[in-house]
Amino acid sequence: MRILFIGGTRFVGRAMVEAALSRGHHATVLHRGQTGAGLFPEAEHLLADRDGDLDVLAGREFDATVDTCGFVPRQVRSLADALAGRGGHHVFVSSVSAYDETDVPGANEAGLELAELEDKSTEEVTERTYGGLKVECERAAESAYGSGLSIVRPTYVVGPWDYTGRFTWWVDRIARGGEVLCPGPREAPMQVIDARDMAAWTIGLAEAGTGGAFHAVSPRPPFGMGDLLDATAEAVAPPGTSLVWADGAFLTEQGENGMTLPLWTEGGVEQLMALDPGAAESTGLKPRPLQDTVRATLDWLRTEQPPPREGWGISPEREAELLSLWRAH
Repeated sequence: MRILFIGGTRFVGRAMVEAALSRGHHATVLHRGQTGAGLFPEAEHLLADRDGDLDVLAGREFDATVDTCGFVPRQVRSLADALAGRGGHHVFVSSVSAYDETDVPGANEAGLELAELEDKSTEEVTERTYGGLKVECERAAESAYGSGLSIVRPTYVVGPWDYTGRFTWWVDRIARGGEVLCPGPREAPMQVIDARDMAAWTIGLAEAGTGGAFHAVSPRPPFGMGDLLDATAEAVAPPGTSLVWADGAFLTEQGENGMTLPLWTEGGVEQLMALDPGAAESTGLKPRPLQDTVRATLDWLRTEQPPPREGWGISPEREAELLSLWRAH
C-alpha cells in the first residue's frame, strides 16, 4: 500500500511509519523537517507545514492516510481539500479526551457523551479545550471521509521515544530505586498503550479499510495506578526498592499535582482511564505485557538520554521532604 503519514518523525507518528515499513508498505511522510533528521531513508519525505501550503500533495494519490497531528478542525479540512478524495482510507488519531467525564467504568465507544466546546471558533489548545477540539476534528473528518474513516482514541501513549515526560518519569525514578513516593489512591483507574502496539493495529485498520471509532487502551479494567507502578517496579526496580503510597488529599495540600507527580489524577477517580478496549481488540489490537514496555522504555532512556521534560516530576530533595512529612502526618 501507498500510505501517507501526516507527522511521522517524533513519537506516535514515528511508530506508525515504522510499523508500515516493517509490513512492506510504501510510506510518504509529510512533516516540517524539524525533527528526525535522517530518519526513514527508505521512505519518501514531503517537507511542508500543514498549517500552510499543502501544494506538495497536488495530484498525489494514496491508498491510505494516517493523520497523527490534527489538533484543530481547520487542519483536518485543509488536508481533506488538498487530498481531494485521493487519500484512500483515512485514519485520524484522536484521544479519549474527546469524551465528556463519566462515572461509569468499562464504557464502550457508544456509551459515552462527547466533549463540547463552549466556543467552537477557538483554536487555542489548552487542557480545557483539547478534548472538544479533538471532537470537532473528528466531525470534520467524518464530513470529509464518511465511512472510509477510522477514529483512534488512545489513552496515555507510552514506550520508547515518548517525549512527554509522563510515563518515562516513573520508569526512570523507579529504576533508580530507594523509597519511591507514589500518589494515592492506588486503585485510581489507569490505562496506557504502547505506541508500537497501537501503530501495528492502526496500520491493520488502514490495510483492511476498517471504519469506526476505537479505544486504543490497555489493560482491560479494573487496573489502577498501583498496578501500573507495581508492574514498573517488577520490570526495572533494583533490590531494596519500596513504593510508599501517600494519600492524595495530603499531597494536594502540599501543593503537588499531575505534573509534579505525572499521570496522577490528583486524588480523583477518572473512569475515562477505565474504558472498554473490546472493539479495538476485535480488530487486531494486541497489547504486549506492560513489563516489556517498561524495559524497552528504560533501554531507550539510557541509550538516547533525552533531556528531562521541564516542569515534570519532583526533585530527590522534594521527594524526601514529602516522604518525611507523610510519615509525620
